[in-house]
Amino acid sequence: MKPSIRAKLEQLAFRREELDGVLSMADATANMDQYRKFSREHAEIGAVVALWREFLQAEADEHTAQEMLADPEMRDLAESELADTRASQARIEHALQLELLPKDPNDARNLFLEIRAGTGGDEAALFAGDLLRMYTRYAERQGWRVEIASASESDLGGYKEVICKVIGTGAFSRMKFESGGHRVQRVPVTETQGRIHTSACTVAVMPEADEVGEVDINPADLRIDTFRASGAGGQHINKTDSAVRITHIPTGIVVECQDDRSQHRNKAQALSVLAARIKDGQLRAAQAKEAATRRSLIGSGDRSERIRTYNFPQGRITDHRINLTLYKLDAAMDGDIGELIDGLTAEHQTELLAQLTGEE
Repeated sequence: MKPSIRAKLEQLAFRREELDGVLSMADATANMDQYRKFSREHAEIGAVVALWREFLQAEADEHTAQEMLADPEMRDLAESELADTRASQARIEHALQLELLPKDPNDARNLFLEIRAGTGGDEAALFAGDLLRMYTRYAERQGWRVEIASASESDLGGYKEVICKVIGTGAFSRMKFESGGHRVQRVPVTETQGRIHTSACTVAVMPEADEVGEVDINPADLRIDTFRASGAGGQHINKTDSAVRITHIPTGIVVECQDDRSQHRNKAQALSVLAARIKDGQLRAAQAKEAATRRSLIGSGDRSERIRTYNFPQGRITDHRINLTLYKLDAAMDGDIGELIDGLTAEHQTELLAQLTGEE
């Protein structure tokens, strides 16, 4: 273990003891805000300190086994103990490194998923619908809830653009690497000659702001228009100006919501989407700045980057960032994308571990 990592772990163990003392004091709850802050810190470092103590015990066990080697009668047992304790140290050290990786403050948040049809016309819109179904099925597998916030349907049943909210613990941490360009290669339903066409969609995964107020939005910078909703919804939905369009003048971001009959709820939803888009722009700007000094394909947030190809004739799905190809396209389109997401997460952790351990 690197001395710098060992020093950090020793510091955390010392801090845990300090917090034990503070939280056990008779007047610990006199200031509830401070008590909650210390309790949260105590819980956050608890797991890593427990692993550190386990690692120190494994080191002590190794030292004991080495002393046993001097006794011929104990040599076989000592060698077995040495192998076991060294394996334990390697396992615990890896777990410790993962615990020490910088935490993304957005990981536990809900998210807004935005899918837009790109090149390919009607076929791209149909693919956008397929992607929405894929992500919805994946969310269902995770026990998350999906709510459509805004949708612009195409003539053939797909989507020119669709925005949905994914609600569930850790949703953003699992789906945050889905942002980028998604390309499909298949024979469109409108193709009479059987030729394979290539179409594309862009996906944006944006963490939900805790509150709209978390993002600094000046009401004077907003233009809010109301209009009558179109599409499905029956006669009632078309009788009132319930649909809301909000334009953020400084950035030019436009958000429309019309899926609810209530103008108030549509406005609240539109403000939430707007806040998420502004926050997402801030995150991508920070990531671009970081990428200027360190090349990172995973999580670069570049919407123009082609990240994945879905090849239907070959039943193949390929993520270009980690060079992972799976021949299980049908299962993936039905929401079985855990293997892809696990691969992206592992690659991201490898990048962070390289920084933590000082590797290039």
